[in-house]
Amino acid sequence: MTAPKITIAFYSTYGTNHQVALEAKAAAEAAGAEVRLRRFAETAPKEVVEGQEAWKAQLEKTSDIPEISHDDMEWADGYFFLSPTRYGQAASQVRAFIDTLGPLWQAGKLVNKTFTATTSAQTLHGGHEMTTMGLYVSAIHWGAIIVTPGYTDPILFETGNPYGYSAIAGELPENGKKAIAHQAKRLVEITAKIAA
Repeated sequence: MTAPKITIAFYSTYGTNHQVALEAKAAAEAAGAEVRLRRFAETAPKEVVEGQEAWKAQLEKTSDIPEISHDDMEWADGYFFLSPTRYGQAASQVRAFIDTLGPLWQAGKLVNKTFTATTSAQTLHGGHEMTTMGLYVSAIHWGAIIVTPGYTDPILFETGNPYGYSAIAGELPENGKKAIAHQAKRLVEITAKIAA
């Protein structure tokens, strides 16, 4: 069986989603996937980014990771998107990329690809579920197949989010790492069945 191809794409202002993406990548590869780790392009004005030392440092830290492209979307059998919550929605950097996908969507090049998502916010009830569900709504329009973790592993009863892992910004506890690994493994397993 050919290894399923997974594009893991993240946006991370201060580092939380970058950490989660690295955990997802390790788990997906351990589950047998071929993985492309990508970041969403920074669209905030340079002066805004450089006005916040932590934001600037995170952008510099990830500058060696390629920005996601249409080629990464066509190449993949499945997607793992990671975005912080911004007012209950995915970050504008993520939405800006999604908004460019019309030509691929219209050509049917995103159909039957698997899709899962995670998020983070400053607080426990800062829009986690809305953000994840919003990303799923976009993928539904593509004809993608949504792969949530559900309550398919005991770890989900600890972390409590069947839609996709959600982190408190700046925190990544051990049970969170286990939940991310389970979600990535589940994505790989379902993708392998569909792509076979």
